[in-house]
Amino acid sequence: MVQAIPDERKGVIAHLVVEGGKEALEYYQKAFDAKVLFVPPEAPDGRLMHAEFEVFGSVMYLADDFSADMPEGAGYVAPPKVGATTVSPSVYVEDVDAQIAKAEAAGGTVVMPPMDMFWGDRYGQIRDPFGHLWSFSTHIKDLTEEDVAAAREEFEKSMEG
Repeated sequence: MVQAIPDERKGVIAHLVVEGGKEALEYYQKAFDAKVLFVPPEAPDGRLMHAEFEVFGSVMYLADDFSADMPEGAGYVAPPKVGATTVSPSVYVEDVDAQIAKAEAAGGTVVMPPMDMFWGDRYGQIRDPFGHLWSFSTHIKDLTEEDVAAAREEFEKSMEG
């Protein structure tokens, strides 16, 4: 019997749109140990119309930007065309410092180096070469709501001066 929702596709699936789909898949393999699951034949001009990969235990979709070929307002747009990221994956990893360093060595740009944050995580951000901002966290301290509120207040005071 055909399942309406395949087991491996439960939950939300992010769809990344890029300029340079084949290169993006290569980057995600190097930077994040992604496993390419499916790449159908490419468009006549060489762009990827769709690809699927698994990264950090989740499936994600990827396609090249086809916005110029679509009616106005239809389709997806790659980050460089809008001057900002259009999706920002967030992932908990065992070692945020090692993951950020690996992603940088593969060609990403560190936006926020890993640092201990007031909510109990070590946290950092990297922009991949295709414009998407990835956030990585390693939980380092269990805190109560009161602990977080006090640490946030202290953090905000440190930002004022």
